[in-house]
Amino acid sequence: MEKVTAYIEQNKDRFLEELFELIRIPSISSQSEHKGDMLKAAEQYKQSFLQAGVDKAEVMPTQGNPVVYAEKIIDPSKPTVLVYAHYDVMPVDPIALWDSEPFEPEIRDGKIFARGADDDKGQGFMHVKAFEALVQTNSLPVNVKFMIEGEEEVGSVSLEAFCIEHKEMLKADIILVSDTGMIASDIPSITVGLRGLAYWQVEVTGPNRDLHSGLFGGGVANPINVLSKMIASMTDENNRITIPGFYDDVLDFSDKEREMLNKAPFDVEEYKQAIDVEELNGEKGYTTLERTGIRPSFDVCGIWGGYTGEGAKTVLPSKAYAKISSRLVPNQDHHKIARMFEEHFAGIAPKSVKVKVDSLHGGQAYVCPIDLPAYKAAEEAYTKTYAKVPVPTFSGGSIPIISTFEKVLGTKSILMGFGLESDAIHSPNENYPLSHFYKGIETITWFYHYFGKM
Repeated sequence: MEKVTAYIEQNKDRFLEELFELIRIPSISSQSEHKGDMLKAAEQYKQSFLQAGVDKAEVMPTQGNPVVYAEKIIDPSKPTVLVYAHYDVMPVDPIALWDSEPFEPEIRDGKIFARGADDDKGQGFMHVKAFEALVQTNSLPVNVKFMIEGEEEVGSVSLEAFCIEHKEMLKADIILVSDTGMIASDIPSITVGLRGLAYWQVEVTGPNRDLHSGLFGGGVANPINVLSKMIASMTDENNRITIPGFYDDVLDFSDKEREMLNKAPFDVEEYKQAIDVEELNGEKGYTTLERTGIRPSFDVCGIWGGYTGEGAKTVLPSKAYAKISSRLVPNQDHHKIARMFEEHFAGIAPKSVKVKVDSLHGGQAYVCPIDLPAYKAAEEAYTKTYAKVPVPTFSGGSIPIISTFEKVLGTKSILMGFGLESDAIHSPNENYPLSHFYKGIETITWFYHYFGKM
């Protein structure tokens, strides 16, 4: 492995510039004007794979954005790793809050600042370079396949059908993913659980047109007021979700399991300071680690209606809208929760308005057993590069396709993340420490080394 480490060190500047080329492509999957950029990013990944030394690489069509597939089979009798990542990124709004151009990567304070620097171009590209280092030094011990999609940020809507269609092609012993994080730069961790997700857009309609708030205010229901009250009623005084039956399938962790979860290093004061809040909030009876890892949540992700331009306009709006999400935990089915929300939300609306609920996307929660050979290999890899045994953690985030992989492909996933909470993914000034980019490449090469011996 000394040759591999030396190769990474000798080529680190080139690795970084190639990552920057990928980041410069504004591959925002949720905005139709970037459709061409999705294909451009996919092609860029394909060229990176070919340069790295795969046997073949191709950009494959789906019902939505294309999937980049690549592989190198050194020996069919050896284990096979399927690497998953995504090349699409979140929108950059609000653009005024960025300190530099979102798609022109800039290094400040030892960090790469750009949209996609962490999520998931920075983390995904580590796998390309780790693979390249192993291939170019004749050190690759297993077969490797890559599946890089372009719809993760919009729910991976086309990927399940792609997996069903290409099930044999995607056959592997383990799926390797870097789209999660670490507890801290000096505390490596392996994500063993992901929350699921249900996501809706709601529309509340009152009068058939916008009205003068002086002539009609007080006599006609204001959809924004009604929507606000409906949303407020969705959680009670203990911050528990009020949908009847919502908690019926929630997996309850034992006192011992909760005690182990809370042994993970966590500084409440540091956490509050990092996000500039005086007090934390959540479901009564649970710690912050539990609330963000093993308990469901309910959040309004956006709300709008009426006049929001400069100055005043005395209008009573015809419509109000909100985007709402719920993070789910093991045993909760996102299809069932989606139906329950739709029925409940429509049921609590007064007759003065009409309600429309659209379910946008969702996914199941995921749990990774720590006795998997791949987990042991990942544990040894982190221990090798960080000189510390990684801590198994539950992530509050969701990667809906991970549970789909298990259902469709019958394959477990190992989540080797290198991001930090301070990386501000999905937010202005997203960033990724240079040290994590390089350390991630090195750690991934050690994963292959140990997994090849399992």
